[in-house]
Amino acid sequence: MQPYCVFCNIVAGHEPGNIVYQDDEIIVIQNILRWFPIMLLAMTKKHTTQAELWANHIGHVGQVAAEIGRQLCPGGYRLVSNFGYDGMQSQEHGHVHILGGTFLGHYAG
Repeated sequence: MQPYCVFCNIVAGHEPGNIVYQDDEIIVIQNILRWFPIMLLAMTKKHTTQAELWANHIGHVGQVAAEIGRQLCPGGYRLVSNFGYDGMQSQEHGHVHILGGTFLGHYAG
């Protein structure tokens, strides 16, 4: 039995999700977090790890994420991926954050 994955359940229609975009392979949903006016998650519909996403699918996911960022955040946006515990990755299903809608400030450091 597969472990529970909220993103897989949204893709399957078993849980609610605000879908912004989808095609045969990719889905973009609104993040439940509201730290910025635009907080979206772009991912493959098929469950992949973050490493698999970047090794095999980032071209398509990145193209979709960049286009949605351009459309919704004309002043600029960020694409971010978190890897592992220290990188603050909270979901195993690989995804790219699309952040924008306001000045995002400087990087921490």
